[in-house]
Amino acid sequence: MVEFEFIKMNGLGNDFVVIDQRNFEFNFTDDQIRLICHRENGIGCDQLILIRKSKIKSSPLIIFYNSDGGEINACGNGARCVANFLMKDSELKSIDLITRERTIKCKKIDDEVVSINMGYPKFKWRDIPLIKDVNLMDMKFSLDNLILEKPFLVNIGNPHIIFFDDEIEKYDIESFGPIIENNHLFPEKINVSFAKLANKNNILLNVWERGAGITKACGTAACASTIAGVELGILENNVTVTLPGGDLEIYYEKDSNVIMTGPTEINFTDKYKL
Repeated sequence: MVEFEFIKMNGLGNDFVVIDQRNFEFNFTDDQIRLICHRENGIGCDQLILIRKSKIKSSPLIIFYNSDGGEINACGNGARCVANFLMKDSELKSIDLITRERTIKCKKIDDEVVSINMGYPKFKWRDIPLIKDVNLMDMKFSLDNLILEKPFLVNIGNPHIIFFDDEIEKYDIESFGPIIENNHLFPEKINVSFAKLANKNNILLNVWERGAGITKACGTAACASTIAGVELGILENNVTVTLPGGDLEIYYEKDSNVIMTGPTEINFTDKYKL
């Protein structure tokens, strides 16, 4: 039996179990991760996050797992939460977090609000990734006489597909989400976003997160949807992304990094016997 301490955190309702392993590392099986994340039998969360030492003493390594047990390269809300926890612990105003795929620069805006630099987006089909180069104008997904077409694809640590529509409410995300997530075109699966343009500085967003399902907020999806809107010329550089759990502020200029700012919350700390 393994007993460990954990911190329960959330960013806009997107919740995490965070385990600080900087002094003692231990691994979990996929089944154990699924149990920890299970909302009835375990602690319950969207993602499990491990904090470990890296080769750079002042920059911890953070490892993300979805509730299905699969490891992912990025989690924007999770990175903000972990950054705030670490900055409070060390009384710092900024910190760099190292992920499997990139370094994320984080800074404290006020006591609970954190801004992070998510890095540069990737647009090439191999970087999404897709199994082959396809014409996005020909890509269509249909269900119950509804057709989703003309998507935008981007990788901002995780792969994302975004659909802009004035009536996102008509698309049942629990039906469309897993169909698109598991489509054969996406060898690593994909996050699915339905975006509604409120104005040039605000979008409404519903997200189906690969490996986790419906979530109240997804930081990388907010970034990906803003990137899509700016690249398509329908959004300005400063965008408020309104998710079911609340608002994230995203800043993106073409050929530049994307910046995400939003609130974090430490819910409680406890011990768990696995």
